[in-house]
Amino acid sequence: MPSRTALEDATPGPANARLPITVVMPTLNEEHRIQDAVLCSSEWADEVIVVDGGSKDDTIARAEAAGAKVFRFEGNSIGAQRNHGASNARNSWVFALDADERLSEELKLELRSALNETTHTAYRVRMRNLYLGRERRRGRWGRDWHVRLHRRDLRFLETRVHERLEDASSTGTLLGAVLHTPYRDLSHHLAKMITYARWGALDLHARGRRATIGDLLIRPTWRFLRDYLFYGSFLDGRYGLLTSALTGYSSFLKYAFLYELGNSDVPQGGLDSDGSAAPRKLRPPGSVRGPTSGA
Repeated sequence: MPSRTALEDATPGPANARLPITVVMPTLNEEHRIQDAVLCSSEWADEVIVVDGGSKDDTIARAEAAGAKVFRFEGNSIGAQRNHGASNARNSWVFALDADERLSEELKLELRSALNETTHTAYRVRMRNLYLGRERRRGRWGRDWHVRLHRRDLRFLETRVHERLEDASSTGTLLGAVLHTPYRDLSHHLAKMITYARWGALDLHARGRRATIGDLLIRPTWRFLRDYLFYGSFLDGRYGLLTSALTGYSSFLKYAFLYELGNSDVPQGGLDSDGSAAPRKLRPPGSVRGPTSGA
């Protein structure tokens, strides 16, 4: 049971008042979306914190202009960025949000009820993933849940990809959705795919994994067949074929980069702050740190 102080801190005001929630938003080169993201969050949350991982564009200036409190926190994972923002939040409740995510009206209303009850220490929400003008409803994209609303003292695991909140003592479920548009277009998708494949390979390499023939051949093929046939993406016609092929290709890229990391005869590109290749040798796996798909 939360203390009296915590309950009072979490009690929302009038129906049209902003909620006593701090939105924590990690960013890296998000100048095209950050201003709208901050303004939309400010409509319902009374504090927005942006934790920037070393943007080379106008992200920081635009976030500050939109009214966010901005922290520079370079060379760390997305989980670490979220944790840094939470440690600087003034509210007892934190909502972990990305620049490409917006809350549905249903979720905003539901948040008010959740704060009135404060039954749990964290809440999971459903992601509605929008891609190339339509929602992806098949497979994991259609069953995409993440714990995003949590008490300020909880922390995310600081992995480079697929960061998740540490186990909470009690986790509830909110039925309202977060609208997620991860890619502006196909070119943006391919660029992010390469970045995340590199990060995933670095995590695997740090755990002692090396790429096998099965990783390079069987895993990507299985990912494609799973999405296209078993998850029913073939029912979506050309759209389903495209998304399934990209899923398989993403898996192939990760293990191709893992092969590169494990082959000492191949020049290995490091990571710039934006995740792109850099003409330098990688640091030892234990010392590599970079912003934040899995084995």
